[in-house]
Amino acid sequence: MRTLGSNVMVRCIHARVGSLAGLERAMSTLTTIVNGVLFDTQRLEFVGERHITLEDDKIVEVETALPRVSADRVIDARGRFVMPGFIDAHVHHVITTMDFPRLFALSQVELSLGMARLAEATVQRGFTTVRDTGGNVKGLVKAIASGLCRGPRIVRAGRALSQTGGHGDANPVHGPLCACQIKSSELSHVADGPDAVRLAARTELRDGSDFIKIMTSGGVASPTDPFDCLQYTPEEVRAATIETDHRNTYTTSHAYQPEAISLAIENGVRCIEHGNLLDSTVARRMVELEVTLVPTLVTYLAMSEIGAAAGLPKANLDKNRGVFDAGLASLGVAQEAGLAVGFGTDLLGEAQPWQNREFAIRAELQSATEILRSMYQVNARLCRLQGSVGVIAPGASADIVLTPVDALRDIAQLAEPETSIDAVICRGELVVDRLGQA
Repeated sequence: MRTLGSNVMVRCIHARVGSLAGLERAMSTLTTIVNGVLFDTQRLEFVGERHITLEDDKIVEVETALPRVSADRVIDARGRFVMPGFIDAHVHHVITTMDFPRLFALSQVELSLGMARLAEATVQRGFTTVRDTGGNVKGLVKAIASGLCRGPRIVRAGRALSQTGGHGDANPVHGPLCACQIKSSELSHVADGPDAVRLAARTELRDGSDFIKIMTSGGVASPTDPFDCLQYTPEEVRAATIETDHRNTYTTSHAYQPEAISLAIENGVRCIEHGNLLDSTVARRMVELEVTLVPTLVTYLAMSEIGAAAGLPKANLDKNRGVFDAGLASLGVAQEAGLAVGFGTDLLGEAQPWQNREFAIRAELQSATEILRSMYQVNARLCRLQGSVGVIAPGASADIVLTPVDALRDIAQLAEPETSIDAVICRGELVVDRLGQA
């Protein structure tokens, strides 16, 4: 008999020799998903009906034949498509509202509860792995791991690194200057000069951050920096990338215009977030240096449509004008150059329910195959979790979405999770169940 794991072998013995109550209580939980049409993320195609066996938080078997073990739970996925859990390569849990004055006045308890609420909503939309690109989420990661709240697997940059007056500087501008090298908040470290940048990067890496995020251009959601300004010097950028090279990880950079992207990639940055003003020359250079781009298109649309009602300050609304259209054009530039493109959203606070709408926006510009490659292959690599997430195969994490939608034919339907997602399994736990099965 084929062995799925030690606990499964115990089940088989139990079936033959009678009651082993003590062992049975100690056994893991087995779940089988039967009759679903499987999406193969390496071939980027549906490969027909498969039967999947999960043991706790791992996939242990994917077969064409029905499982021969007795499972604790059987999910009949007939008529549905089985996909790995979705991956979002750009989120921010610490930005729980677009009303920035209110955000910065929140108590630690209020902020923590808001982060937990956002995390649980994220996984219910099918996103079982996310890459948090700026913010102190160490406590949230621990809370999810201990069961205090539900949420996705979080790959984290920790606090982002920003210059004074840069995209990550939310400090008040009033009062005398401080002689401190670094000023820290829940969102970022404001660090000026190579020595301070080096210390901030080392501190985040020591604290368990998986990669480092820096700012090399202005941004929409920051209060004092012009959108088109350059931030940091080559020496400061290199101070961060040397540290991540030494830790066998990488630095990513928030950057919009070609000059800011070049400043980053020519000094060791391996990934660019946003890139809305990307041109063909810089795109080709990114290909040469094997740099990845993570566009985040839906956030600009959300800010323009609901930002004012959510309390987004007028200065930020003004900076947001035209950025969405520029992002659409930049994605075309990236595709023409053959650039590796990830799938991110960057939604803030009240806009985070728009997360799945990125599918519909991308569908106007990319084929379904290209979108799914971005989410399952490029994002898994950015998370450095190849083989563990973004794939349904033995040994991978038990992260699964059941949907009635044929994503290769109409991926835009995934924009509405309430109607396009029937079930979500995250690390073996059934967190969404609209199947109506007893």
